[in-house]
Amino acid sequence: MDHDGPAACEGWNGSECEGTPHCPPRCPRFVDETGDRWTVRPAVREDAAALAEMYEGFGGDDRAQGLPPVTRERRAEWIESTLADGCNVVAERGGEVLGHATYTPTDAARPELAVFVHPTAQGRGVGTELCRHVIANAAAAGGDGLELHVEAGNHVARRVYRNVGFELVERRHALRMALDLDDPVATAVRWPPLAREGPAAPAAGESPAADRSHAPADD
Repeated sequence: MDHDGPAACEGWNGSECEGTPHCPPRCPRFVDETGDRWTVRPAVREDAAALAEMYEGFGGDDRAQGLPPVTRERRAEWIESTLADGCNVVAERGGEVLGHATYTPTDAARPELAVFVHPTAQGRGVGTELCRHVIANAAAAGGDGLELHVEAGNHVARRVYRNVGFELVERRHALRMALDLDDPVATAVRWPPLAREGPAAPAAGESPAADRSHAPADD
């Protein structure tokens, strides 16, 4: 299901974008470390089939804390409950869902964050961007903080979480990390692209005029 149209501005060079009152907490446009273009947007219940397809590609090494569940039936139940009870975002490339992040329960002062990226899309910065979207959404919703659990040996995930502001608060079988949403990082992730990145030259084939004519509907 392709949601790119209504979710993103017309151009991909956001260096001149100052945001509008209609923008969501974080701009949905994202260019990964290889130059591929992504849209990160709120997930809806109709995304259940796309998420089920994405999680089909997860092996044992791609699971954390028992998630996603191994069997199709249990995965379907988990996806349904997560979409119903959590605040979810998905990352799409070319209309294909390859990343998913959630915090739940949404009525908790410090809900738990979980982030998943398809094995073929890892190492591109997608997980980091998903984390930033969840932080921005939780801060905009007035939450106090976020928490997560990560296995001690998962050094890649731990580095991602540290980079977006999470700090270690407890060591048990898994590590518990937390981020207070009054931390400056929770404000910085909500800045528009111009404030975050500063002016930049237009991408090849894009005119400066096109960059200044953005009319965000959901960005």
